[in-house]
Amino acid sequence: MTAEAMSVALADFLGDRVNPASFHHADHVRVAFEMLRLHPFLEAAPVYAARLKRLTARAGHPEAYHETITVAFLALIAERCARGGHADFDAFAAANGDLFDKNVLSNWYRADELAAPLARNTFVLPRPRG
Repeated sequence: MTAEAMSVALADFLGDRVNPASFHHADHVRVAFEMLRLHPFLEAAPVYAARLKRLTARAGHPEAYHETITVAFLALIAERCARGGHADFDAFAAANGDLFDKNVLSNWYRADELAAPLARNTFVLPRPRG
């Protein structure tokens, strides 16, 4: 995908022009990558979260929004962007295939922790493993 197309994807996401039924996990990662190339994490996070909330509400499932998953994935993508220096999304995706697995957060969170209402409604730091 070209940089121009990614910019269109980001513009559509920010402009609430994304069809919720066709916005999949890989699209979340792509849009997050684009946002984080343009804005620091602390600026991107509230905008990204607000748009996801609107997207889930438009889909008729506002309860689908999950604060911990959103912030943790965005932080992970931001860290990988900062470490990698990838020229574009294709290079980023090739180097970070694990981010396309929705279960990647199991490296930091147990399933029961993510299933808890607290984690759904506020960002919860991962617990130390051990």
